[in-house]
Amino acid sequence: MKITLYKLAVLILLLSAGCTSKESAPETADAPATASADSTAAPADQVTLTADEQQLAAVRTGPLTQRVLGAGLKVNGVLDVPPDQLVSISAPLGGIVESTSLLQGTRVRKGQVLATIRNPEFIQLQQSYLETQSQLTFARAELERQRELVREEVAPAKNLQRAQAEYGALQAQAAGQLARLRLAGLPVGRRPFVSTATLRAPKDAFVKTVNVTVGQSVTPTDALFELVDPEHLHVELTVFERDVPLLKQGQRIRFTLPNDSSSERTASVYLISRAVDEQQRTVRVHGHLDRENDPALLPGMFVRAVVETTNRRVAALPDKAVVDYEGKQYVFRQEPGAGGKQVFRMLEVRRGEQADGYSEVFIPGASVADSKAQYVTEGAYSLLSKLKNAGEEE
Repeated sequence: MKITLYKLAVLILLLSAGCTSKESAPETADAPATASADSTAAPADQVTLTADEQQLAAVRTGPLTQRVLGAGLKVNGVLDVPPDQLVSISAPLGGIVESTSLLQGTRVRKGQVLATIRNPEFIQLQQSYLETQSQLTFARAELERQRELVREEVAPAKNLQRAQAEYGALQAQAAGQLARLRLAGLPVGRRPFVSTATLRAPKDAFVKTVNVTVGQSVTPTDALFELVDPEHLHVELTVFERDVPLLKQGQRIRFTLPNDSSSERTASVYLISRAVDEQQRTVRVHGHLDRENDPALLPGMFVRAVVETTNRRVAALPDKAVVDYEGKQYVFRQEPGAGGKQVFRMLEVRRGEQADGYSEVFIPGASVADSKAQYVTEGAYSLLSKLKNAGEEE
């Protein structure tokens, strides 16, 4: 009986050990899978976006820029052109406008016909020129004849002097008529005579104003068209006289357009006027654009500008690039991605001075020295929300 109970106890122990080993086997098999999952999990300070997610979140990136913050003079002004880039077109001899197809804003090329002018005096001018040429031919022959007679002592010297005077007078008359023909744009020495002349563009430009209509009578002093060449625009700023001592030639100007405040353009102070407007108590400041031929800029546009009155520059990002979370400030830096996805790493920074929509940022480590690094300038809070939501789900 004792032997039977002993065998039963041994059997129960063996069965218990077998069950324990079977239950532990799945746990051991699951261990590598858990370790593998942990190894492929994204770091807690990174967020990954597909191209569609980046577009939906309106994420934009840009570099860390060196800017002058809080030490600028805010002024207003307009875009203008130098006097040699603004051309007024008139009819030198007047007449009737026979045809023109120009509209305000039309682009014209050098030599292009602007208008056709009709004037009956054009016919008389061409006729007088040809008559003078005929008289000049006779006077030249008479001069040679008188020289020969004086050489043979057949005629008195005064006849030669008279012939020389008449020939010289006709030469001057012909030269004046030729100049008037060319001034009016008429053909020289051609038959049949024409009663119309064309006005042509002296340079490549845009039509600023059109002051005539077909059939209108114009005089030589009337401005028919105004052409402007916007390739050499400059910015004209209005500065109060109390602020003039802060200005110096060569200072940097940052300006924006009222309808496009997000796009900032630059110029430099070229000339500071020495005259003060007696009514407004302001001074005009002339600035040259750093980038000319900008199709978005047109003469007469209003601008808001900041003249940098100090050379101290700091590393800065737009205010939207810096996010506040739990009493700290962060920015997102773009990291190398793969498979069509973009990776952004969250970095803790310290915000410094804020001005003109930008914030000075202090980035720890060697990150600030990387001039090629791209930072999120728009959509940073969307990335922060995605990052924190992912952390809570884990």
